[in-house]
Amino acid sequence: MEIGSDLPDATVTRIRDSFARQGLMRLLGAELAEVKAGLVTIRLPFKPDLTQQHGYFHAGGTASIADSAGGYAGFTLFPQDSEVLTVEFKLNLINPAQGDWLEATGRVVKPGRTLTICQLDVWGVTPARRTHVATGLQTLIRVQGKPA
Repeated sequence: MEIGSDLPDATVTRIRDSFARQGLMRLLGAELAEVKAGLVTIRLPFKPDLTQQHGYFHAGGTASIADSAGGYAGFTLFPQDSEVLTVEFKLNLINPAQGDWLEATGRVVKPGRTLTICQLDVWGVTPARRTHVATGLQTLIRVQGKPA
């Protein structure tokens, strides 16, 4: 399946249902913005509760949506009877995370039977501009037969 191509409805529903069960994403107010094959975008609207002492989005929220975007990007390519877990990820914070919302995109770079590698990018967005605020890599493991 080509990265960025449309997915069967059943796969999109599986991703959306799994995302809806994530307590942290719900607590943060994050939402799925795009679900394609090997490509998922999560949006996090600005709230003062999500900031650090200088008023920027906290790195914890930035990292959380980046991790989930990559995890779900990999999950889109996994078989129905499997689940996903993050093995590791590295995120470089390259600009202050500010804007009306953050947009994290996970994109599969190397799919695998056991391990999958994803590129993570986070953007601070306003109606007038997009600023690249974080970039990184992630390794996922496919867990066979694990219920969601």
